[in-house]
Amino acid sequence: MRGTASTRDGAGSSSSGGGTDGTGAPIRVVRLDVSALDAAHMLRSRLKMDDEKVSMVKSIVEDVRRRGDAALYDYTLRFDGVDLRSTPIKVSRKEVDDAYRSVSREEVDALQAMKSRIEYVERAFLSCIRDMHTTLGSSRVSRVFRPLGSVGCYIPGGRARYASSMLMCAVPARVAGVKRVVACTPPKGSNGAVDPLTLVAADLAGVDEVYRVGGAHAIAAMAYGSESIRPVSKIVGPGGLLVTIAKHIVSSTVAIDMLAGPTELLIVADESADARYIALDLIAQAEHAPDTLCGLITWSDALAYRVVDELSSLLPGASREGIVRESLSSNGFIALCSDERYALDFANEFAPEHLQVMVGDSIRDRVVDGIESAGMVLIGSYSPSSASDYYTGTNHVLPTMGSAKARASLTCLDFLKPVSMVELSRDDLRDMAGVIRLMARAEGLENHYRAVEARLAD
Repeated sequence: MRGTASTRDGAGSSSSGGGTDGTGAPIRVVRLDVSALDAAHMLRSRLKMDDEKVSMVKSIVEDVRRRGDAALYDYTLRFDGVDLRSTPIKVSRKEVDDAYRSVSREEVDALQAMKSRIEYVERAFLSCIRDMHTTLGSSRVSRVFRPLGSVGCYIPGGRARYASSMLMCAVPARVAGVKRVVACTPPKGSNGAVDPLTLVAADLAGVDEVYRVGGAHAIAAMAYGSESIRPVSKIVGPGGLLVTIAKHIVSSTVAIDMLAGPTELLIVADESADARYIALDLIAQAEHAPDTLCGLITWSDALAYRVVDELSSLLPGASREGIVRESLSSNGFIALCSDERYALDFANEFAPEHLQVMVGDSIRDRVVDGIESAGMVLIGSYSPSSASDYYTGTNHVLPTMGSAKARASLTCLDFLKPVSMVELSRDDLRDMAGVIRLMARAEGLENHYRAVEARLAD
């Protein structure tokens, strides 16, 4: 892959460094001249689970496993500046009630509206998931769905508020019928308070327990338990790179939903797209955190440089400008490619969390049909990823780091397990015996057949 500085004529540095090198542009522009697979790997290379980060997170996870609450106290003081030794880790009912008095009626109404929309979509999806009962001869085979016993929802904190994530995690769990829903979220401020809007969202969503602890240590506590937090059957929710690494580490002990963070956006666009909309969408996603990964791929040079100009115009004085600039300059990109086919190949290899399609009507259906790997696909000029973060009824907990090749968003299905049930008669078992005998002996597992043979001999 050859990276060119984002100048009008494309001349300049041949490195693929940040787009601010010598030009003042807020994002790097690269021209892709290698395979789509290689290009996707290279543009993802700045954000990865490197050995140093994995080692650090592993030490935190193991420490929580060994020392429980004592480790949670230490890491919360270290990372959040809050001493939990004088404050219960579990949020009290009084704090939840007080939270309602700290937020506006309009905010509560907005959360209620979001909850209702998420519930509506999830219940519609759940209605498509049916228990199955069938017969093979006289054998009865069933597959029935059972809700998980307990779920832990990780809700980020940091420099933003994520009440919306509380709804996205907890509402589908409740729709699925999970018996115990727990949430962990970092405290804000030296007194250990939890963001009131997030607490209100937890209450509206029916969360049973909220704990004022965040980061990798919260993931470990939900996985292994501590004196204050009982372990859960599955951990869900988005987070930064360290939280994502922690989920990966504990996945040998407890189920997880997916690798869900840091957040990503890829836009596929042609010359007909509105450059200002694209720039605004890149800024909107980049404001999450400095490790956000946002990019545009296009086969239109003119569009690419219009987007650069729009970014340069919109960024000065923008909300969270410092975070946006760091995100775009460190991880963002505008990728120029040869044609529509290459752009689709790249998108499928990149497998982004959010994929926006902003192309002309004549090719839109063809482009959308060609997308195989994306956590969520947003089609057209009026479907920005920021809308799906809040109020489309879809879920904003989505796969990142290329894992969208294998799965998509969090749904009520993540909180259900299909249990197979089989009931055989003696005649059924006799009918099966020949195949069982043949395969057991072929695989060197003779005792498998003897367990069947004994029943037929009685």
